[in-house]
Amino acid sequence: MTDHMLAVIGGSGLYEIDGLTDPRWHRVTTPWGDPSDAILTGTLDGLRMAFLPRHGRGHVHSPTDVPYRANIDALKQLGATHVLSVSACGSFREEMAPGDFVIVDQFIDRTVNREKSFFSQGCVAHVSMAHPTCRALGAAAAEAAQAAGVKVHRGGTYLAMEGPQFSTLAESRMYREHWGCDVIGMTNMPEAKLAREAELHYATVAMVTDYDSWHPDHGEVDVTQIIATLSANTTHAKAMIAGLPGRMAEGCDQACDAALEFAVMTAPDKRDPVLVDRLSTVAGRVLRG
Repeated sequence: MTDHMLAVIGGSGLYEIDGLTDPRWHRVTTPWGDPSDAILTGTLDGLRMAFLPRHGRGHVHSPTDVPYRANIDALKQLGATHVLSVSACGSFREEMAPGDFVIVDQFIDRTVNREKSFFSQGCVAHVSMAHPTCRALGAAAAEAAQAAGVKVHRGGTYLAMEGPQFSTLAESRMYREHWGCDVIGMTNMPEAKLAREAELHYATVAMVTDYDSWHPDHGEVDVTQIIATLSANTTHAKAMIAGLPGRMAEGCDQACDAALEFAVMTAPDKRDPVLVDRLSTVAGRVLRG
């Protein structure tokens, strides 16, 4: 575990983590702009940690405006090898009740207004997203959450919507009944795609706050109820994070850290040197070869 550095990206309600030894906030500059906030680093029971509040302290960034590329680049600059996304979500399943945690393993991306790749004209790359999360990291998070007394569902499809508005009733029913989605949120795309491009082990813990708008007994989403559930979820999330040291696996059978091995398509002599320079943190392993 000595080579691991776990970065936690905290969603709505999670703006800090406790118990770090030698805590320090860093302002990081990236070629993609500034990240959401300063990044907290430290050590937790021997595990190097980083923490980034996705919406910024005080919740200043809307889901669409989160600087996703800068966030991932900044975390990798600081040495992160693993990224755990902790995010609030709505549920499309009766059994995935408010207060439960879902270890997401699939995504459907319905966002439309976000930069979704570090690569573009001048340096083209295509990474596989068939299995977008790291099973080993997800399993560690599930075990830690269960040890903290949380009901955990292992596996689920996350529908990423643009927001900031919540779903219409028709959309909610479609995602649930026809698309087979399990939870819905506004922030894990393009975050998961960018983490994959950066060759980071990425997993999502979706903390259920509500039943979206499909449930006949719960009606439309009520922000006041969400905030109340968020408070309890945040307490459980911090307990889960505290339980992660010692549960981090040494290996990964998905080769998350080699996602770019055969992904870059542009010939070396055709690559834009300016873009290649911007990619030095996230893709330097393959571009320097």
